[in-house]
Amino acid sequence: MRGFLAAVVVSVMGLAAPAAQAETLADALASAYRNSQLLDQNEALLRAADEDVAQAVARLRPVISFVAQAQNVESNPNSVQDGLSKTFQLAAQWTILDFGRNRIGVEIAKETVLATREALKGLEAQVLLSAVSAFVDVRLQAEIVALRQSNVRLIGQELQAAKDRFDVGEVTRTDVAIAEARLAAARSGLAAAQGDFKVARERYKAVVGDYPGNLAGLPPLPATAKSMEEARMIALRTHPSILQAQRQVTVAGLGVEATKAAMRPTVDLQGAIRQNLDTDSRTDSLSLSFNQTLYAGGALSSAHRQALANKEAAQANLLQTTITVGENVGNAWSALEVAAVSIQAGALQVQAAQTAFDGVREEATLGARTTLDVLDAEQELLDARATKLQSEAQRYVGVYNLLATMGLLSVEHLNLGVPTYDPALYYNAVKNAPVTSPQGKKLQRILDKIGD
Repeated sequence: MRGFLAAVVVSVMGLAAPAAQAETLADALASAYRNSQLLDQNEALLRAADEDVAQAVARLRPVISFVAQAQNVESNPNSVQDGLSKTFQLAAQWTILDFGRNRIGVEIAKETVLATREALKGLEAQVLLSAVSAFVDVRLQAEIVALRQSNVRLIGQELQAAKDRFDVGEVTRTDVAIAEARLAAARSGLAAAQGDFKVARERYKAVVGDYPGNLAGLPPLPATAKSMEEARMIALRTHPSILQAQRQVTVAGLGVEATKAAMRPTVDLQGAIRQNLDTDSRTDSLSLSFNQTLYAGGALSSAHRQALANKEAAQANLLQTTITVGENVGNAWSALEVAAVSIQAGALQVQAAQTAFDGVREEATLGARTTLDVLDAEQELLDARATKLQSEAQRYVGVYNLLATMGLLSVEHLNLGVPTYDPALYYNAVKNAPVTSPQGKKLQRILDKIGD
């Protein structure tokens, strides 16, 4: 298991100590990687797949068994052999020829391990992307709360101004009521924003492993591709889903070969040493057997046809995965382009809305504008600022999403500097099905290290 990062839990709601060190995005990504139960689960499943290789290798070796038997024998009253018969037997069986059946099983297990490793890489990208999204969303929702708080203050000031003007007869009771209604709506919006912020904090805790503290500013974005076509070509070479599907095609092809081998004969070598304790006699035997299935009710032919169908399905899955990955790259690239345009338009919208609000507010003090005009201008400015913030957040997360669709979102590629899970460590310890004491001790050390 991954060790938890040592961190002090502080509140984002203004309770953090001023001297507290800011938590960076890299910190959040590292913590998410270390604390992910999803990765822990699938790393364990990968180790289980590693053991399939060990079990396949074991089928290439002889099987040795020891049997102790006690049998009560009763034949006739005069027999000297009546009574309890005790025997011991040491037997060995070894398939010395199976036309590659067991060796194909080893190759299938190895390719399955490699496919499972690619699936683990895909999950790593998923965990890291969720951490980026959670980090950005907490910051976004905090900024939205700040906007809503400012909105409540401004509308409160407008309400007070409307009351003052009403007291001197400059406006009617209707203007005051409009300001009161807008203030109530602003408070409702603030409560909703605070709720969204709490939801974002819970999501952050679920993904990263702890509540957000004093979050630092967003770092510069990582480099991606220069064009959509370049991004798509990189994805076709490196995306874990495609590499996993390729391994699955290989496994399916080996499965076809395995069904062919199952139709061929096997040659087994058998030996036994049998000791009868009653008569103190020993019997040694050695035999060679040839086994060929002549008729299995059509099961072998059915298994072969099934393997061919599975191979076709795996090939189709590879083609579909390639199409899906390419589509995801295109969608991610388009989303980035849309976000970039939205940010530019949003900046202009905020600037214009700010100018309009300042002008309308000044005109209202001169009696040329109503309270409703001021409140409308304030609402437009609030909406413009919130939209721009959301576009900026979408673009930031979108860059990491593009990296994920390219197959490049990983701890190693981001250079996070944290120890990563080494799938080869456990595999190399068990791939030869160790049973001797030195190998067993080495494997136990690896298990202890994984459990830390």
